[in-house]
Amino acid sequence: MPPRQRLSPADRRAQLLGVASQLFAAQPYDEVLMEDVAERAGVSRALLYRHFPSKRDLFAALYRQVSDQLLASTRFDPADSLVEQLAEGLDAHIEYFAENRNTVLAANRVLAGDRLVRTVMDDELDALRERLLGVLPIGDDRARQAVSGVLKSWLVFVQVLCVDWLIDPHCTRAELRDVCIGAVLGAIRPLLDEDPAPDWPR
Repeated sequence: MPPRQRLSPADRRAQLLGVASQLFAAQPYDEVLMEDVAERAGVSRALLYRHFPSKRDLFAALYRQVSDQLLASTRFDPADSLVEQLAEGLDAHIEYFAENRNTVLAANRVLAGDRLVRTVMDDELDALRERLLGVLPIGDDRARQAVSGVLKSWLVFVQVLCVDWLIDPHCTRAELRDVCIGAVLGAIRPLLDEDPAPDWPR
């Protein structure tokens, strides 16, 4: 066990999440033990449980942090075209999925029914939907409501497709990204007066 350091509660929490991030990325969820996290962090199990009462609480907090970081790193730039913005956001998420396969599979398969983890994922999808609604040429409230429903379904489709791709990488990352872009453009074009991506083939 590394020498114990005295840290503020916030710094200790950040340290524990950093250690958990490494372990959950390196091993399947069921193989990560709380005592391993405590040992790697150089703290007692009692201190770890004081911050996170269970492994699920620890994982949910980690996934919330990851979600916030991904959202912060993929803010849409109004200067970019819609396709460029979609590509940048999808590339960032696919990159994270590929580099953190075990973490993503834990959230979407092992803990798919967990309330805390589900809330994190739902919040992220809602935030992405609102961002997309903000950059699309939507004419009125009726169109906005229709497009919002389509985007909600599309984001779930992307999530499922990317998780399946992690298990069986049947195409390249670029092909996966372009399938996702083509799917959303095909779904929203009939609902908009103006083509949001005139250069993207129909």
